[in-house]
Amino acid sequence: MIETLLLAAFVLIIVALVVWFIILFNRFQVLRNGAEAGLSQIAVALKKRLDMISQLIEIVKSYAKFERGVFEKITELRSRINQAENAENIRHVDEQSKGILDKILAVVENYPTLKASENVAALMKTVTDVEDEIARQRYTYNNIVQEFNTRRTTVPSNVVARLCSFKKLDYLKFEDEVNTAPKGTWNQ
Repeated sequence: MIETLLLAAFVLIIVALVVWFIILFNRFQVLRNGAEAGLSQIAVALKKRLDMISQLIEIVKSYAKFERGVFEKITELRSRINQAENAENIRHVDEQSKGILDKILAVVENYPTLKASENVAALMKTVTDVEDEIARQRYTYNNIVQEFNTRRTTVPSNVVARLCSFKKLDYLKFEDEVNTAPKGTWNQ
């Protein structure tokens, strides 16, 4: 009788450990999938930004000359965003597209009639909305990464992470945007 109880207790403990392992493993998978989805959403928003930049260039080019290289750079960035596989690739595309946008905004600021144009004002509203979307998606992505990395390093889930060789996920870092004030005055 005691042997049967010990065997039942042992089996119950094994079953509990397997269930615990499966639950933690699945949570890691949910977080990893959420991070991948977050990066995809950021990529979509960056594509929208590139579309807005192209439209702004079309409107602005009658006021200022843009070298052919700007158009080629936008095409290259669109291609790179389609191939972006990690946070670092996304960050580079964001940084470069933001630089192009800042240059266009500087041109618009220098031409009051251009700045007053309804088309430019509508595009700037859309750009602002896209920038807000990118910020929200970054925030969501970084929260998911934080939870994944925390679970990866805290007991007891770190045991599952180690057994499954889960690697640390990278945060999206955008120091330039944190350390510099926004350019342009579009609060009309």
